[in-house]
Amino acid sequence: MALLDTDLLTRTAPLYERVKRVIPPFEWATFAEDVDAILELKRRRNAVVLAHNYQTPEIFHGVADIVGDSLLLAREATKVDADVIVLAGVHFMAETAKLLNPAKTVLIPDLKAGCSLADSITAEDVRLMRARYPDAPVVAYVNTSTAVKAESDICCTSGNALKVVESLDAERVIMLPDEYLAQNIAKQSSKKIIAWKGHCEVHELFTADDVRQLRENYPDVTVLAHPECPPEVVAEADFAGSTAAMQSFVETKRPPRVVLLTECSMSDNIAARNPDVDFVRPCNLCPHMKRITLKNIRHALETNQHEVTINPAIAARARRSVERMLAI
Repeated sequence: MALLDTDLLTRTAPLYERVKRVIPPFEWATFAEDVDAILELKRRRNAVVLAHNYQTPEIFHGVADIVGDSLLLAREATKVDADVIVLAGVHFMAETAKLLNPAKTVLIPDLKAGCSLADSITAEDVRLMRARYPDAPVVAYVNTSTAVKAESDICCTSGNALKVVESLDAERVIMLPDEYLAQNIAKQSSKKIIAWKGHCEVHELFTADDVRQLRENYPDVTVLAHPECPPEVVAEADFAGSTAAMQSFVETKRPPRVVLLTECSMSDNIAARNPDVDFVRPCNLCPHMKRITLKNIRHALETNQHEVTINPAIAARARRSVERMLAI
């Protein structure tokens, strides 16, 4: 790479200040040109970048306009005043943004940025579940395809799943596709939860033995677990919640040492803003989230790839499920 010019260093220096605790200077030098280009492309195209908490710090702190968990991104997508939305996340998130912004251009930088949960269930599977349990409303996790959302009654995220389930006037509820999230919600809910056997390929890797080993190695550690982790992992943790809830816990409770049982980049992104907290990192990476890079965000804005399109008939039904969630 050519030596960085002085103007480029000056323009990107304020952004580097945000991430200097987690990105060394030599690594930032490889990012600066793309960061600078993306900022200019956003201005030129009236575009915004929505980034999930699992994105790497150079994206999360460097080029994103809105960051957060699935629920926050879904909410904020309805308020965006832009012609173009680039979703730095996985495909179902880009579809959700398009559902809520049918007149806007929504881009996903890599079409292969998928999700093991979304891939675990089809619309036909939902219809079969309805036939088997006709009295049970269907709650679809946002980590599902538009076609699955269209077959469901309402959506949820890990942050609002309990509230959504409790809002339904039914004794039993079908909750899909994450089996562990459903089991963890069932422990808190008055409803009978019927689960689907889908798992997140990142969170299912954590075990209760991992937590006990962490406590043995770091006796003062506070353990935060995502509710997509197996129930026995959640039971061993000090706190369980969505990525937004984890961030809030760290920033309000200020534990001296913490471990986040979730995707690895989450720790980097919170650590960048909380220098007084020591993060232990059992680093499980999501291969789908990591398909999103500065270079393909830049390419998406330069070439309008890859634009998200949804069948209008399916979109109308899926949008209803998402909007019902947002209304709660």
